[in-house]
Amino acid sequence: MDWNWSPAGLGLATLLGVMPMAQAQTQPESPPTRPNVVMIVLDDIAFMDLGAYGGEARTPNIDRLAQQGAMLLNYHTSPLCTPSRSMLLTGSDNHRTGHATIEEVLPAAQRGQPGYSLRFEPGVVTVAERLRQAGYRTLMSGKWHLGRGEGDLPNSHGFDRSLALDASGADNYRQKSYMPYYDHAPWFEDGLPTQLPERFYSADLLVDRLISYIDEQPPGTGPHFSYLAFQAVHIPLQVPRAFSDGYAGRFDAGWDVLRQERWTRAKALGLIPANAALAPMPADLRRWEDLSAADKRIFARSMEVYAGMIEATDQTIGRLITHLDSRGELENTVFVITSDNGPEPSDPVHARGMNLWMPLHGYHWDPDRLGEEGSLAFIGTEWAAAIASPHAYYKFYTSQGGIKVPLIVSGPGVAPGSRSAALTHVTDVVPTVLELTRVPLQPAPDEIPVIGLSLAPVLSGAATAVRGPTDTVGVEVSGNAALFRGEYKIVRNMPPAGDTQWRLFNLATDPGETTDLSAAEPALLAEMIAAYDAYAQANGVLPLPPGYHVQRQILHTGLMKQLQYNWPWLAAIGAVLALWIGWLVLGRKRKPRLTP
Repeated sequence: MDWNWSPAGLGLATLLGVMPMAQAQTQPESPPTRPNVVMIVLDDIAFMDLGAYGGEARTPNIDRLAQQGAMLLNYHTSPLCTPSRSMLLTGSDNHRTGHATIEEVLPAAQRGQPGYSLRFEPGVVTVAERLRQAGYRTLMSGKWHLGRGEGDLPNSHGFDRSLALDASGADNYRQKSYMPYYDHAPWFEDGLPTQLPERFYSADLLVDRLISYIDEQPPGTGPHFSYLAFQAVHIPLQVPRAFSDGYAGRFDAGWDVLRQERWTRAKALGLIPANAALAPMPADLRRWEDLSAADKRIFARSMEVYAGMIEATDQTIGRLITHLDSRGELENTVFVITSDNGPEPSDPVHARGMNLWMPLHGYHWDPDRLGEEGSLAFIGTEWAAAIASPHAYYKFYTSQGGIKVPLIVSGPGVAPGSRSAALTHVTDVVPTVLELTRVPLQPAPDEIPVIGLSLAPVLSGAATAVRGPTDTVGVEVSGNAALFRGEYKIVRNMPPAGDTQWRLFNLATDPGETTDLSAAEPALLAEMIAAYDAYAQANGVLPLPPGYHVQRQILHTGLMKQLQYNWPWLAAIGAVLALWIGWLVLGRKRKPRLTP
């Protein structure tokens, strides 16, 4: 049929045809579903420990997330776990959160002072609280270590469900402490003390519990924020032999060789400049070639357990990824994977009194059973210095080895396969998560401010830097301090490894902190020290008392804890001794004298 359109008819038809389209275009679009967030914290992981960063451990699941997302190559934390975790969860400076340091090293002069309460102080708001207000379910499984008093546990700081360990660490197979500082392993579920299964493996337990929390709501009922804080690779290093045996012989060449290998690999991967120098191992450490055959065996085995523990943790992360995929949620999940600080140098086995404590609490240091239930494995200072390569020092210190760690972010809003050398800090994670989830930061007037900056523009590829060349970032924990400004950094380390003196480095050319520029750039050094002083003043950083020494403080705090835990037994022993002495004295007085 032929249609003959008049101009009036054509106009009417055009109007009628367009109207439905116009109505469809003006209807508001349903907002896209906000992404889930899975924030994973590994404990004491060095910058190059993960496979994506060139490490020896096999981490295919983490590596896949790195390939699908972004690797941050210039990301920094604090040198200790609790201060870092407080900043990771709040975006505020650790001194403003109440977690300036950890209890083990806190001197009496600082105890209870503002910023040093070792609990979240009034006005501190966690990312869980912010996301819950925006409709997120908030879930947590793993190490907390941010306070266990009234109102201190995760359920009081924004988490709907939580299985939390409030200690620096614990055994990975049983619910028991790994050191005399604790009389038990304090696990809590939803704010109440809880009993774990008789036997378990910590990584499996934590992922299983988190999955159970996620499954309490069916898919599609709303987004969730999941905070997963593993015990790997904190002391004690423990993992089933199926994982550790896969690295047999890998570390037999010793720590000096491994340090060189990582440095070479870092250059090949573009993690550091091709001409960057490698800082020497600290002068007071043992040389591998001077060890006995028995010592070489057990220390090499310790690193096998270390690598195996990382691999076992990666495997459980893979199970979580698979589960999210089965729920249809994987594509809409943001993953954040990081560490709280650099590698742990401590040797608990040879600390004073541990030869008595360990057998009483079912621990051994047997190379044939290292990593298995009952073993108390560690890597020690030399391995910690080696795996911190290409950087200097390790946990506790603000040299790069103590505070530069991996950060991987993947998911919606993140350009796949990207790497960024932008200067970033642990306080940046919260504003980044808020931007990626489209949750506005709306602080109340009495809130402690979020000082971090969102990394979202860098993660999407829209920007190459987060901060300007004159912007500064300060860090301080127990006198160990640093300040970053552009390519430059000043650092001050306390004894026993440090000497309390400020040093100046250009990290762009010298990431190993091998060449102190203080004498060559005195004006810049003075400017940056002044900037650090301003940071310390603004955040309430307290000076250490005269004569403070961290090892003596740890010993004193540990002794006080032992008195606290064991005073009934000590009092009973003291009473028995007093009665015995009194009986002896009275017996002497009543004994008749012999006359000649």
